[in-house]
Amino acid sequence: MTASRVLVLNSGSSSVKYQLLDMADRSRLASGLVERIGEETSRLVHEPLVGPGAAGGRREQVGPIADHGAALKAVAGELAADGMGLDSPELAAVGHRVVHGGTRFTRPTVIDDEVLAEIRSLIPLAPLHNPANVTGIEVARELRADLPQVAVFDTAFHSTMPEHVARYAIDARVADAYAIRRYGFHGTSHAYVSRATARLLGRPVKDVNVIVLHLGNGASASAVRGGVCVETSMGLTPLEGLVMGTRSGDVDPAVVFHLARVAGFSVDEIDSLLNKKSGLLGMCGDNDMREVLRRAGEGDEAASLAFAAYVHRLKKYIGAYAAVLGRVDAVTFTAGVGENAHQVREAAIDGLAALGLVLDPRANAVRSAEPRLISAEEARVAVAVVPTDEELEIATQAYELVTR
Repeated sequence: MTASRVLVLNSGSSSVKYQLLDMADRSRLASGLVERIGEETSRLVHEPLVGPGAAGGRREQVGPIADHGAALKAVAGELAADGMGLDSPELAAVGHRVVHGGTRFTRPTVIDDEVLAEIRSLIPLAPLHNPANVTGIEVARELRADLPQVAVFDTAFHSTMPEHVARYAIDARVADAYAIRRYGFHGTSHAYVSRATARLLGRPVKDVNVIVLHLGNGASASAVRGGVCVETSMGLTPLEGLVMGTRSGDVDPAVVFHLARVAGFSVDEIDSLLNKKSGLLGMCGDNDMREVLRRAGEGDEAASLAFAAYVHRLKKYIGAYAAVLGRVDAVTFTAGVGENAHQVREAAIDGLAALGLVLDPRANAVRSAEPRLISAEEARVAVAVVPTDEELEIATQAYELVTR
């Protein structure tokens, strides 16, 4: 029996998302979520997608799950109940999403003690994400010490940015001493979507230049030339770039000094303000684009202003990345907002006919789970909607590595 299954784990500070995939046909076997880990109201939702368990549909359990160790053991139990446990000989690897890989990890990597120590050393660059990623790896290694554990890094796809793009224009000695540079994030999504766009156009990846707009609660843009990232909007952290649900995106760095000197804010208070209380939430009190659109449609001034700021930043990045690439073959929208909010796509592309971008209003209004073109026939540049699949991308990279 050939081992062809990969379990993908995305460990957050109080949650674990997971999917089990069979790479023989790229099918999903099961998926689920454990949330509110460490609380009395912990919740595990498990959905078997094939086999006997699928007939019963989604299963849910509510009750205290003390830590990530208990969470992953509960996940293993649910998978075992469907005949797909972690002891299965069909399991080839566990693929772990790791947010920050620094400058060392630029491709998927089999995890050993040295690699785990390196990932742990990167915690200062991603203090909200890497600790949970490390915990998930440690627990998974304990559960199946004999199984290859593969780290797939959010930052890796962007490691191809030229040095003059990745560098901030600050004192080089300070930058080098403290690893200050632009890393970028959402890399698995940008990698998957840029390749899927080329397939949608029926062209080889190496021949396609695409601007990818990953628009969720967190949002980022990338310029991808022939499958290689040459620029992205997020930087040292996921705070830089587009207006997001709760993050400010680009601001004058002196805002930080002003808040400290004039308002008396501490560093932690400024961090919280820019990361958790800004963006759409800070401007209008809602970070859910659906609610922002509803309010704006009813004439709410704060929501209308927040939406206008969100779209304006998108337009700036589309224009900038068109200049960076020189030739653009497609602009692709993805993630929750990008895939579902036709108003955002319409507003972002409106007025960009000079860049070759024209929407087909009917195609844009259609909701679908399939990759699709929404540009008008006369458009010189394709506009696409491609649902992202970060789990499949992680599973693909992990499986290719362990079977090479």
